[in-house]
Amino acid sequence: MARYVISPERSHVWIDARSNVHPIHSGTDGLEGYVELTFAAGGAVDLTSQPAGALSLSVDKLSSGKRMEDRELHKRIDSRRYPTIEGVMTQVKPHEGDSSYLVTGEVTFRGVSLPHEDVMVIRAVDDHTISLEGSSRFDIREFGMQPPKVLMLKVEPEVDIRVEIFAVKDS
Repeated sequence: MARYVISPERSHVWIDARSNVHPIHSGTDGLEGYVELTFAAGGAVDLTSQPAGALSLSVDKLSSGKRMEDRELHKRIDSRRYPTIEGVMTQVKPHEGDSSYLVTGEVTFRGVSLPHEDVMVIRAVDDHTISLEGSSRFDIREFGMQPPKVLMLKVEPEVDIRVEIFAVKDS
């Protein structure tokens, strides 16, 4: 099984939330971690090899570009106490469509770990690089976080997260 190391400068996270005033968009690079998997002939992930992986994102990297919103977000997250968001991939199953897989694992945010499952597109970019792309919706209240409120701005509890991960074969 090959081990691929996530390329922090090429991997991105986008977070979209809604409020009573305007949409809130933030994004960052800086994902770190690894993915272990093997590709079968034809480019599909070899599911008999039991793919696995883990990733981490520093909460300090999260930014909407609006200082007041970012300050409130970091306060609500309690970024000093919970400096990272972690994810662990424990299982990959086939899904409809080319390169689409149902990925199962666990997400840890604010010290709360919850199981999660969603579809990701996993493919080989070249002989040494792979990409993983997917999106999910999370209710932050499930992680013990109340939605931020800044003056008249009231944020909805559900956020959409999209990731684009590039990883390079570990030598």
